[in-house]
Amino acid sequence: VQLQASGGGLVQAGGSLRLSCAASGRTFSRYIMGWFRQTPGKGRDFVAAIGWSADSTNYAESVKGRFTISRDNAKNTVYLQMDSLKPEDTAVYYCAADYGAATIYDVPWEYDYWGQGTQVTVSS
Repeated sequence: VQLQASGGGLVQAGGSLRLSCAASGRTFSRYIMGWFRQTPGKGRDFVAAIGWSADSTNYAESVKGRFTISRDNAKNTVYLQMDSLKPEDTAVYYCAADYGAATIYDVPWEYDYWGQGTQVTVSS
Protein backbone atom coordinates (compact mmCIF):
# COMPACT_ATOMS: atom_id res chain seq x y z
CA VAL A 1 0.00 0.00 0.00
CA GLN A 2 1.14 3.56 -0.68
CA LEU A 3 0.28 6.36 1.72
CA GLN A 4 0.16 10.05 0.88
CA ALA A 5 -0.17 12.50 3.76
CA SER A 6 -1.27 16.09 3.34
CA GLY A 7 -2.75 19.02 5.23
CA GLY A 8 0.17 20.22 7.27
CA GLY A 9 1.10 23.87 7.58
CA LEU A 10 1.72 26.82 9.87
CA VAL A 11 -0.92 27.74 12.42
CA GLN A 12 -1.08 29.87 15.53
CA ALA A 13 -1.49 28.33 18.94
CA GLY A 14 -5.13 27.53 19.58
CA GLY A 15 -5.83 26.98 15.92
CA SER A 16 -6.82 23.87 13.99
CA LEU A 17 -5.57 21.75 11.13
CA ARG A 18 -6.86 18.61 9.50
CA LEU A 19 -4.41 16.10 8.15
CA SER A 20 -5.40 13.58 5.50
CA CYS A 21 -3.75 10.36 4.45
CA ALA A 22 -4.84 8.76 1.20
CA ALA A 23 -4.05 5.09 0.66
CA SER A 24 -3.77 3.09 -2.52
CA GLY A 25 -3.17 -0.57 -3.09
CA ARG A 26 -4.59 -3.41 -1.01
CA THR A 27 -7.93 -3.35 0.77
CA PHE A 28 -7.89 -0.23 2.91
CA SER A 29 -10.54 -1.51 5.31
CA ARG A 30 -8.19 -4.29 6.44
CA TYR A 31 -5.65 -1.82 7.77
CA ILE A 32 -5.39 -0.34 11.19
CA MET A 33 -4.33 3.25 10.52
CA GLY A 34 -2.18 5.37 12.77
CA TRP A 35 -0.61 8.79 13.05
CA PHE A 36 2.83 9.38 14.54
CA ARG A 37 4.92 12.50 14.85
CA GLN A 38 8.60 13.21 14.99
CA THR A 39 10.77 16.16 15.99
CA PRO A 40 14.45 16.56 15.09
CA GLY A 41 16.70 14.19 16.98
CA LYS A 42 13.86 12.13 18.40
CA GLY A 43 12.04 8.97 17.45
CA ARG A 44 8.50 8.74 16.15
CA ASP A 45 5.91 9.23 18.84
CA PHE A 46 2.43 7.76 18.72
CA VAL A 47 -0.41 10.22 18.25
CA ALA A 48 -3.55 8.26 17.40
CA ALA A 49 -4.80 5.12 15.70
CA ILE A 50 -8.10 3.75 14.46
CA GLY A 51 -9.41 0.26 13.88
CA TRP A 52 -10.73 -1.27 10.69
CA SER A 53 -14.31 -0.11 11.04
CA ALA A 54 -13.60 3.04 13.05
CA ASP A 55 -15.28 1.63 16.15
CA SER A 56 -12.00 1.56 18.04
CA THR A 57 -9.59 4.42 18.53
CA ASN A 58 -6.55 5.08 20.68
CA TYR A 59 -4.89 8.39 21.52
CA ALA A 60 -1.73 9.55 23.17
CA GLU A 61 -2.45 11.24 26.47
CA SER A 62 -0.95 14.47 25.20
CA VAL A 63 -3.58 14.84 22.47
CA LYS A 64 -6.69 13.38 24.09
CA GLY A 65 -9.60 15.78 23.89
CA ARG A 66 -7.88 17.90 21.23
CA PHE A 67 -7.26 15.52 18.32
CA THR A 68 -9.75 13.24 16.57
CA ILE A 69 -8.88 10.43 14.22
CA SER A 70 -11.41 9.20 11.69
CA ARG A 71 -11.51 7.22 8.48
CA ASP A 72 -13.57 6.94 5.34
CA ASN A 73 -13.11 3.46 3.90
CA ALA A 74 -15.01 4.40 0.74
CA LYS A 75 -12.38 7.06 0.05
CA ASN A 76 -9.41 5.05 1.34
CA THR A 77 -8.55 7.97 3.57
CA VAL A 78 -7.77 8.53 7.24
CA TYR A 79 -7.98 11.93 8.87
CA LEU A 80 -6.53 13.62 11.91
CA GLN A 81 -8.47 16.65 13.08
CA MET A 82 -6.22 18.71 15.34
CA ASP A 83 -7.82 21.40 17.48
CA SER A 84 -6.48 23.65 20.24
CA LEU A 85 -3.01 23.24 18.83
CA LYS A 86 -0.02 23.99 21.01
CA PRO A 87 3.57 24.86 20.08
CA GLU A 88 4.64 21.46 21.43
CA ASP A 89 2.53 19.83 18.71
CA THR A 90 5.07 21.08 16.15
CA ALA A 91 6.49 18.07 14.34
CA VAL A 92 6.50 16.11 11.12
CA TYR A 93 3.38 13.97 11.14
CA TYR A 94 3.38 10.54 9.53
CA CYS A 95 0.51 8.25 8.73
CA ALA A 96 1.07 4.53 8.99
CA ALA A 97 -0.77 1.33 8.15
CA ASP A 98 -0.80 -2.01 9.93
CA TYR A 99 -2.25 -4.76 7.74
CA GLY A 100 -4.59 -7.34 9.20
CA ALA A 101 -3.76 -6.72 12.85
CA ALA A 102 -6.30 -7.48 15.55
CA THR A 103 -4.85 -4.98 18.01
CA ILE A 104 -4.33 -1.24 17.75
CA TYR A 105 -0.67 -0.69 18.53
CA ASP A 106 0.93 2.54 19.68
CA VAL A 107 4.50 1.73 18.68
CA PRO A 108 5.97 2.43 15.26
CA TRP A 109 7.61 -0.98 14.70
CA GLU A 110 4.20 -2.66 14.50
CA TYR A 111 3.24 -0.69 11.41
CA ASP A 112 4.06 -2.02 7.97
CA TYR A 113 3.71 1.00 5.71
CA TRP A 114 4.46 4.71 6.11
CA GLY A 115 3.61 7.90 4.33
CA GLN A 116 6.13 10.60 3.53
CA GLY A 117 5.28 12.96 6.39
CA THR A 118 3.76 16.41 6.53
CA GLN A 119 5.11 19.32 8.57
CA VAL A 120 2.94 20.92 11.23
CA THR A 121 4.24 24.10 12.81
CA VAL A 122 2.39 25.81 15.65
CA SER A 123 3.54 29.31 16.52
CA SER A 124 3.11 30.80 19.97
